[in-house]
Amino acid sequence: MAREFSTVGVVGLGTMGAGIVEVFARNGIDVVAVEISEPAVERGRVTLTGSTDRAVAKGKLDPADRDALLSRVHFAVGLDALHSVDLVIEAVPEHLDLKQRIFAELDRVCKPEAILATNTSSLSVTEISVATHRPNQVIGIHFFNPAPVMKLVEVVRTVVTAPEVVADVEALCARLGKVDVTINDRAGFIANALLFGYLNHAVGMFESHYATREDIDAAMKLGCGLPMGPLALMDLIGLDTAYEILDTMYRRGGRDRRHAPVPLLKQMVTAGLLGRKSGRGFYTYERPGSPVVVPDEATPLATEAALADGARAIAKVGVVGSGTMATGIIEVFAKAGYEVVSVTRGAEKSAKVCEAVKTSLNKGVVRGKLAEADRDAALGRISWSATLDHLADVDLVVEAVVEELSVKKALFASLDEICKPGVVLATTTSSLPVIDVAMATQRPADVVGLHFFNPAPIMPLVEVVRTIRTSPETTATARAVCAALGKTGVVCGDRSGFIVNALLFPYLNDAVKMLEASYSTADDIDHAMKLGCGYPMGPFELLDVVGLDVALAIQRELYLELREPGFAPAPLLEHLVTAGYLGRKTRRGFRDHSHR
Repeated sequence: MAREFSTVGVVGLGTMGAGIVEVFARNGIDVVAVEISEPAVERGRVTLTGSTDRAVAKGKLDPADRDALLSRVHFAVGLDALHSVDLVIEAVPEHLDLKQRIFAELDRVCKPEAILATNTSSLSVTEISVATHRPNQVIGIHFFNPAPVMKLVEVVRTVVTAPEVVADVEALCARLGKVDVTINDRAGFIANALLFGYLNHAVGMFESHYATREDIDAAMKLGCGLPMGPLALMDLIGLDTAYEILDTMYRRGGRDRRHAPVPLLKQMVTAGLLGRKSGRGFYTYERPGSPVVVPDEATPLATEAALADGARAIAKVGVVGSGTMATGIIEVFAKAGYEVVSVTRGAEKSAKVCEAVKTSLNKGVVRGKLAEADRDAALGRISWSATLDHLADVDLVVEAVVEELSVKKALFASLDEICKPGVVLATTTSSLPVIDVAMATQRPADVVGLHFFNPAPIMPLVEVVRTIRTSPETTATARAVCAALGKTGVVCGDRSGFIVNALLFPYLNDAVKMLEASYSTADDIDHAMKLGCGYPMGPFELLDVVGLDVALAIQRELYLELREPGFAPAPLLEHLVTAGYLGRKTRRGFRDHSHR
């Protein structure tokens, strides 16, 4: 039978510590909340009362329950107040020497049977435990911020943690209404090991002027459905905290360069730009601690604050291709009021595209998202052709043919001869170099990437990919067109993966490597990222949806271009693809989908 915890202690009453206090007190457990001084205790008390008052105001907590919750908390200065608790959770800053000193003192103060736990998110629980004479009773209990809201707890066992201690803590997590994943002591555990490589990569994109902070954040929110963009999330976490976690993971996790903090991060920490807590990080906030972003002066590292004026007028658009993407793009432009010329190879394909567009528009009517008159008007704007010659008078051509460079280059060479001067030529490629396509023409300044996401009528994001030859006028035109379509256009350079795929697929690859190393299960890794980071899907759920073959192809392209060892495709991913385990499309990937 699991141990019954009647009283717990919490050391450190910052945002995380105060949140942990609230979690225990909400669930009927008495808490001794400890800080180093009276002012620190008072700050913790204010944090706790503020959180519970907000819960009452939102109708999520009854006033009587709030009062009962607060009555269960005893605030104190100094560790001696913890002499009779059953469990202590330490939640002080991420400094190993500080935590070791605290645990040595807890070992002296606490009763012999008490469990000593650390909320560390990146440090070695083993190294913390050896500061005591009871390392078998030391364990990691990593809550996620905000602790009262986030469902996940990472339970971190060392090689000497007693099995009954692990079982007792797992039972306690269930009592608290949390979902626990139990793992071994490794740098970053699950969530941070996957999250911070991605965050660090995003900072590197910003540092190298590849894209603006706003476009990087918008790309990941709109392209992947994430609750926050990576740079806004770094500001929320705190850049100093992020730096410490990355540095620890780099030193303890095999010195993977992807976890080596980007130099800009250290510079910002040194300059006191710590994120929301200081009022300024990647963004500027209304005041320290406020979530409200205010306009600020462009920093030297920001790319263009606004695109150049001079966008060309676009009235008539040509779309070349007959696949799902081409069909969706035709629909998007026609609904937005553009005259559209659809060009396919042959009358049969043209008829299929026409029928697909009509079917999609009719579904919009049935679902109440489109009026019949608007559907008819959209269809009336589309003309169908089997020859490129009908693109002679369009203002913009969007190519959506097969992802083969030779095919695209031949098409753009033909468009160069047919289209009038000044026409913007756009490729929807998601993986090929746009510059290679552009140089197949005599007008590379007019060529740009317009990477729509599938399904184009629904997905709100378009990546506008400029090459080193794309003119500012062409880029401005492309972004203006995105706005007219009701899409968010994010501008980036012509590099493998652009923004979304370049940030997303290395994260997925890291998850496969974690599974391959037998560190955790696919289910627990998915739980960690959904419940700990608020992701809409876990990495293995997403890989099965995207297709393991697609993920492998994109990861190979990233590795070949960037030559970063950490981007090398996971062998397990390669083996599964070779064996024909491609995800839902084959009903077998990281999970068995045969029942679906």
